Amino acid sequence: MLHHLGLVAALRAFRCGETTPDAYLTACLDAARARDPGLRAFTHLASTLRAGTGPFGGIPVGIKDIIATADMPTASGSAAFADHVPAADAWVVARLRTLGASILGKTVTTEFAWRHPGPTHNPWRQGHTPGGSSSGSAAAVAAGLVPLALGSQTFGSVIRPAAFCGVVGLKPSFGAIPRVGVHPLAGSLDHVGLFTRSVADAAYALSWLAARDDGDRHGRPLPPFTVDPEAGLEPLPAPRLALLRGALWDEAETEQRDLVEAAVRRFRAAGGRVEELVLPEAFEALPRAARTILAAEAGATFAPLVARFPDRTSPVLKDLVREGAALSAIPYVDALRLQSALRAQLGPVLDGFDAILTLPASGPAPEGLAFTGDPAFCVPWTCLGVPAITLPASETPDGLPLGIQLVAPYRADLRLLRTALWCEAALSRPQRFPHNRV
Repeated sequence: MLHHLGLVAALRAFRCGETTPDAYLTACLDAARARDPGLRAFTHLASTLRAGTGPFGGIPVGIKDIIATADMPTASGSAAFADHVPAADAWVVARLRTLGASILGKTVTTEFAWRHPGPTHNPWRQGHTPGGSSSGSAAAVAAGLVPLALGSQTFGSVIRPAAFCGVVGLKPSFGAIPRVGVHPLAGSLDHVGLFTRSVADAAYALSWLAARDDGDRHGRPLPPFTVDPEAGLEPLPAPRLALLRGALWDEAETEQRDLVEAAVRRFRAAGGRVEELVLPEAFEALPRAARTILAAEAGATFAPLVARFPDRTSPVLKDLVREGAALSAIPYVDALRLQSALRAQLGPVLDGFDAILTLPASGPAPEGLAFTGDPAFCVPWTCLGVPAITLPASETPDGLPLGIQLVAPYRADLRLLRTALWCEAALSRPQRFPHNRV
């Protein structure tokens, strides 16, 4: 099916004349209109699409509903902002339009990217969560409705839903993609992330979206790199991976742990090196530090909103505001100092390794839509601001996806992507689509 083409595959098809950008856009929009009444990945769909010109010409993109779009509502998953249309695009949306991309629609988010869930189903199983908070973006890419969707991650909101939905989720280094026009949850933790169906697609997208804007005080551009759609990115030969089980290993479901062990065997058989790694004890404080930063910053951000709209904000958001109000400045400043110190330390700890191999989630997507899954397996890497990527690797006997997570030192995004390309090839997993399951 035409709408199942990935980002790079579609660009190649345009170049060789197999299809046209407008035909591809129409196919994706028609598929979204047909599938979304059951999937509920989108809050708003474009009425028509026309291909722009540039390196993303003819590519439709889904935009998480906390990211401002001047021509579509941006409600941030909140009744308080229902039907709100921003005056200007977010930086990343404006950049995509400049590159020729077309915005297919806005994707469902939990309320302000926190824990009050939306109506999206996992495309592989009706009644199972797609994860959160970037619920609609992950589901839309997995269902083959868009080849690229934007999300955000403050705890685990890109990596976890990507693993649950069986797609590639990339959380670049902190500050890599400007967040101007993205509704904040916690500015010291918020990342803009990407959902695609291949590592090559994620690499291509990041190569064009990584930048610096003065409006984002945390911005720090990555070392620039380019990805040719025809030649692609060269995989890292025989990478050395650090297998990290960590304190949460025993809390993961057996099938998730077994998958990682199977991936280790496959990587070793393909010529890669995998060795056990135990992080220094200081890293065990990261989850508490992340929670302190989140509560303090989110509390300050949302306290006025909760006070103004007590009937339009959820109990979980109110709880977060109360938690932040109870904090003093000292633990918050201490948490920021720890975050900075350990970010700098991770590089030396990983000296000689190309990436960490670890769990992206506790297991497959839980049943029910009220709980989007435990982000604990992602929180340390988000707090550190280091790049992380999840790859689809297998599925449970009843067809729910399972993935692995790779992590690299701060700003080593290109090395992570090249390592992930090698791992993707070693896993040798055919691309699958959840035909009519939702």
